Amino acid sequence: MSETVNQPQAGLDEAAARTSLTPLDDAERRRRMRKVIGAAGAGHFVEWFDFGLYGTLATVISVQFFQQGNTQAALLSAFAVFGAGFVMRPLGGLFWGSIGDRLGRKTTLATVILVTSGATVVMGLLPTFDMVGLWAPFLLVIVRLVQGFAAGGESSGATTLLAEYAPSNRRGFVTSFIDVFGFAAFVVSAGLVLLFTTTLGEEALTDWGWRVLFLLALPLGLVGLYLRNKLEDTPEFQAVKAAGEVSASPLRDSFRTSWRALLFCVGFVVLKAVGHWILQTFMPSYLQTDLGYSKTLSYGATVVGLLAIATLVPFMGLLSDKIGRKPVMIAGCLGFLVLTYPTLMLMNAGNFWAAAGAMVILGVFMAAFDGAASAAMAELFPTRIRYGSMSIAYNMSVAVFGGITPYFATFLIASTGNKFAPAFYVMAAALISLIVVLRARETAKAPLPS
Repeated sequence: MSETVNQPQAGLDEAAARTSLTPLDDAERRRRMRKVIGAAGAGHFVEWFDFGLYGTLATVISVQFFQQGNTQAALLSAFAVFGAGFVMRPLGGLFWGSIGDRLGRKTTLATVILVTSGATVVMGLLPTFDMVGLWAPFLLVIVRLVQGFAAGGESSGATTLLAEYAPSNRRGFVTSFIDVFGFAAFVVSAGLVLLFTTTLGEEALTDWGWRVLFLLALPLGLVGLYLRNKLEDTPEFQAVKAAGEVSASPLRDSFRTSWRALLFCVGFVVLKAVGHWILQTFMPSYLQTDLGYSKTLSYGATVVGLLAIATLVPFMGLLSDKIGRKPVMIAGCLGFLVLTYPTLMLMNAGNFWAAAGAMVILGVFMAAFDGAASAAMAELFPTRIRYGSMSIAYNMSVAVFGGITPYFATFLIASTGNKFAPAFYVMAAALISLIVVLRARETAKAPLPS
């Protein structure tokens, strides 16, 4: 057995320690759900609010922080900086995941939201290229690296929190709210950009309006910090702590005892990462730069598509509780394999409703995969290494496949001359995840590993 910390008090044997903090019954878990979902979701909202703003405002950021002359090159630079943040996510996952498994979910997640919101506020205060020249993209990269480091502990930690609090027959439904808040953040960020564009005009948005949007992370972060500090740690973690089974080296234990589960988790996240960043970050600029839509129409179509995902994810999570994780995830993979290319062709019609409809079609399959995937990942690992294991696998996959998505999709178009070329990257991601899901065991009806 690996070394542990927080040994039980003298005279209290392991069984008694576990009994005293036995995971709550389902009735009590349901009673606490609103508070727990709010605390987990608030921080997740802040993280993805920033990512959503950056993606939606990619064309504005390319103007503000990079030398002008070649629009495509400036946009590629903006997406390259976006991807730079993902380089830090695995390191952040290692750091925050280890802390989360040793010190607890609550403390770690409260710290993460503080760093995330602070970095987003700083982004709204950065000087532009016209002000400081090459220092502007340099400072932008630094802030993105800090954000990426903090983000390494958010998604997996919030999912862990929800999975460990969820009623035994509702883990898919409860953990799906991670993606509800994530996509809601993108809806709000894209919606605010749309509102600023229509009320202030594109010139004002490009000149100063983008700063106001990033500064909104301050009040959002304070609310999230308050909610997380009011929350108790999960009963599963408290039971492990009371029994003296908190691992002194959770990351080492993950690689030593759960390496197969880590590989399955990585495979699950491939489509999740690529699908998210295609829909959330790449599409607004794609509709404008490659398909000729105005900023207003492209932001509007993006909002419609992401709102559809946020609405459907809980129903898909509930469906996965009923029929299993694998059938729902397989449906999501097959949808992307078959329909990604046709939906990009539909967007090319130049009509707002065609673009919005195409986004909704892809959104249905994204919601299906997301609705089941979060619970499926949490169900792969025992409590004592769950946070760290998910952080490692999730962030490695996101860094390799997700962070490069906007850049690589833009590069594919520029190098091939085919504006539908990004579809092949999405389809390849769907195929990888499909193969992994088909080989995975079904976990929906099994108890959460302790």
